[in-house]
Amino acid sequence: MATATSATRDILVIGGSSGGLDALRTLVRGLEPGLPASVFVVLHLGSSSQLAQILDKSGPLPAMPATSGEHFEHGRIYVAVPGFHLLLHDSHILLRRGPRENLSRPAIDVLFRSAAASFGSRVVGVVLSGALSDGTAGLRAIKRCGGLAVVQDPVDALVSGMPRSALRHVEADHVCRIKDMPRLLTRLVREPAGPTPDIPLDVRIEAAIAAQELLDMRADDMLGTPSRFTCPECHGALWEIDDGSMLRFRCHVGHAFSADTVLVSQDEEIDRLLGTLLRSHQERAALTNRMAKHERANEHHALADHLESRARDYEHDVKIMRKLLRSGEAGSGATSQRGEESISAHEHQDE
Repeated sequence: MATATSATRDILVIGGSSGGLDALRTLVRGLEPGLPASVFVVLHLGSSSQLAQILDKSGPLPAMPATSGEHFEHGRIYVAVPGFHLLLHDSHILLRRGPRENLSRPAIDVLFRSAAASFGSRVVGVVLSGALSDGTAGLRAIKRCGGLAVVQDPVDALVSGMPRSALRHVEADHVCRIKDMPRLLTRLVREPAGPTPDIPLDVRIEAAIAAQELLDMRADDMLGTPSRFTCPECHGALWEIDDGSMLRFRCHVGHAFSADTVLVSQDEEIDRLLGTLLRSHQERAALTNRMAKHERANEHHALADHLESRARDYEHDVKIMRKLLRSGEAGSGATSQRGEESISAHEHQDE
């Protein structure tokens, strides 16, 4: 049964990746002081981050790193910290080292999904510039729970992968350029939230998994069906989740992936294995040539000829593997497409 509410849409959740930093700075610069909403941000991070300090200097709203257990307030920006998912529950923040989603922690989907599960129609979700598809499943959860979906125009985004994925799988309420987004969001957060439908069971289950509140393998059967594929993170079985038009996977540990992220992980694994094979064959060629030289010095010419032939085979294999790595036939250059923003102090000394 849907529940009525007179609240406004005062929970604003924002996610971005490659190109998202510049978009975020433009967005927060245009937000008005005393915005009647709490703002939560996930940007794919490196091992350290100065994002909160950067955003604090970029606009009128105070920005700060999120703190677990903190009660949030209107007119403030709370920023995810490296290594922890940012979740919302009731009126406070949770930071959890739950399973990574789409190879990320913090992950955008986790924030969006937890906000949808707790606040329903009060949530406005925003997907900004970035690669791949983190944020799409979470934005879909927001819509299913009565919230609004806002997507940066892919033509306006520095990296269009995330906005395009969101628009492909979610019926967005608004698509706009980043320069127009502050005015739009300022209007949306003042609108009545309207009724919140019953929160779907799968949304609540996935939010609980990220919060490390549900680690029962039976939950996987509730979310989907066993697939033939293995988890890129822990190599366990993956369950296939039917999420509208989007194909997603989750393993019994809780790692979650969109289909394109599984492909990226496989590309990276192939590149890693090829690198290992390349090094091994280089060493085998060098060692076999050394053995051949030793045998020829001892007048064992037939054995030396055989060893030299083997060395040439190894060197031929090395050339093939170098060509594969160079051409990208083994993978798709996935590492460069991960789109993670590494925001550290030394990278932003001018801030």
